[in-house]
Amino acid sequence: MNRRALLFAGLAVAAAAAAPVGSAPVGAAPAEIRVILVGGPDCPPCVRWKREYLEAWTASPEFRQVIWEEVEAARFREVYQEQYWPGALAPILKQIPRKSGAPRFLIVQAGRLVSNHLGVSKWANTLDDLRKLLG
Repeated sequence: MNRRALLFAGLAVAAAAAAPVGSAPVGAAPAEIRVILVGGPDCPPCVRWKREYLEAWTASPEFRQVIWEEVEAARFREVYQEQYWPGALAPILKQIPRKSGAPRFLIVQAGRLVSNHLGVSKWANTLDDLRKLLG
């Protein structure tokens, strides 16, 4: 290892030791934020949302700051069944007060449902909520 690499490694270790436990990296969101689309391929409004908004969403700066997930069932009327919400998604399903309709846009921060909008026309509301969370 050369001196420069050793110096930078030492600085990195010192910085890590000085950081409080559980602190986020500089520029990171305050807590993990997930944006979840709930729908299905047989849902005309879901297909419309993907056709009209998905490309712009995935190219947006907000998209790069969140975890994006899609919960889909072959038949969208079944999408609220537990089998489509495995692992970390299971507790989120339990927080949805009315389990019907699609597309549904959810924002989850630190495991807690903080935004829940139903319908293509509510995508703008979801983005507004997300921007507030991201600061």
